[in-house]
Amino acid sequence: MSGGDIAGLIGAGVFAILVAVIALPLIKLGRVFDETTRAIHELSASVTPLLAETTETISQTNTQLARVDTITSNVADATGNVSALVALFAATVGGPLVKLAGFSAGVRAAFRAGRPTASRRERT
Repeated sequence: MSGGDIAGLIGAGVFAILVAVIALPLIKLGRVFDETTRAIHELSASVTPLLAETTETISQTNTQLARVDTITSNVADATGNVSALVALFAATVGGPLVKLAGFSAGVRAAFRAGRPTASRRERT
C-alpha cells in the first residue's frame, strides 16, 4: 500500500462521514415534508364541509334579505299612503277648521267688545 492509496482511503472515509452528516438533515427534512403533506390533507378534508356550510348559510341569508327587502318596500308603500292620507285630510278638513277657528275668534272678540268689563262698570 502506497501513500496515495492511504490518502485515497482517508479521503473516502472523510467523504463517507460528510455524506452521513449531510444525510441526517435531509432525512429530517423529508419527515417535515411528510408531516406537511399530511397536515394539508387533513386541512383540505376539514375545509370542504366548512365551505359547504358557509355556502348554505350565505344562501339562507340571501333568502332572508330578499324577505326583508319585500317588507321594506311594503313599509315604504304604507308610509306613502299615510302621507297622502294626511295631506288629503289636511286639505279637506284643515281649511274649514282654520276658517271656523277664525270665525270663533272673531265672535269671541265681538262678545268681549260688546260686553262691559269690570273697569267700564266702575266708571259709569
